[in-house]
Amino acid sequence: MIAEQESIVVRTRKYNGVEHRSWTACIIHQADSLLVLDATFDRDIEHDLLGKIAVGTRSVEYYWLDRWYNVFRFCEPNGELKNFYCNINVPPEFDGRVLSYVDLDIDVLVAPDFSYQILDLDEFERNAELYQYPLAVQRKARQAVDDLIALIDTRSLPFTE
Repeated sequence: MIAEQESIVVRTRKYNGVEHRSWTACIIHQADSLLVLDATFDRDIEHDLLGKIAVGTRSVEYYWLDRWYNVFRFCEPNGELKNFYCNINVPPEFDGRVLSYVDLDIDVLVAPDFSYQILDLDEFERNAELYQYPLAVQRKARQAVDDLIALIDTRSLPFTE
């Protein structure tokens, strides 16, 4: 068990190994394969899909070391739920200081009312060809979308009100 509030680095990579993003977060819970992190945006970010993410926006991040997705619960600086943002990815690796994962492009955006949109399927198809994703990886990515939708529909962790 890792001490609560321990700071770690999160790194995302594309399938070819190139780092895509990195940030610092604190561990707030770890049990079995689930690792829950807390991060706060230290500057305003313009995101292609989410628009402006204001400084002070909090992100509670759910990573399962044995699942092909992760979930970010974004809250406004005042604490109000903004949305959930889900990434389809190769299961992450965690060495105690760095959590890293390969982003497989597909995202699921979930509104506060639990309606959702599946995003970037075209990018997934392009990159599957470009980076030659194995068929097993492609199947697992598509299954991960179905698994996420089931969690959303049943309001299962982390999609609880």
